[in-house]
Parts: sequence; C-alpha cells; structure tokens
Amino acid sequence: MKADKAKATRLLKTARGQIDGLLKMVEEDRYCIDISNQLLATQAILRRLNREVLHAHLTSCVQGTLQTAEQHEKINEIIVLVDKLTK
Repeated sequence: MKADKAKATRLLKTARGQIDGLLKMVEEDRYCIDISNQLLATQAILRRLNREVLHAHLTSCVQGTLQTAEQHEKINEIIVLVDKLTK
C-alpha cells in the first residue's frame, strides 16, 4: 500500500472505535437518530480513508504504469472500482 500507513491506521482505529460505540448504542437501545448520525460519521471516515488509498494508488501505482504494457490493466482496475463506488 502506498498511502500514509500511520494516517490509514489512525483512521481505521477511529472507525473501529466508532463501530464499538455503535454496538453499545444498539445494545442500550439508544435513539435511532443518534445511531444513524454515528453510522454516518463512521462511513465518512471510511470514505476519507478510501479516498486517501485511491489517491496514493493513482499517483504511484497507476502513474508508474502509464508508459508500460500494464497501462490498460491499471485503467480497468480503476474503472471497476469507480463502478463499485457509484452503485
């Protein structure tokens, strides 16, 4: 992985903490809107991390292959991922 590992680790640990909090909220039968807001916050962190990973991928892995035979393979990987993100 070419993304900043320390930043990725921090974001994942934050998301994990939020998920642990969500589990507790559900077990405590907390207010639905509070749970939903926490879910949105967790999703935002994961989206941010995914964006960081993709930026690093594009500026390192993909950029390095643009003049090679792997160019089409890397572009197709990105197309498949974009399709998943936009579903």
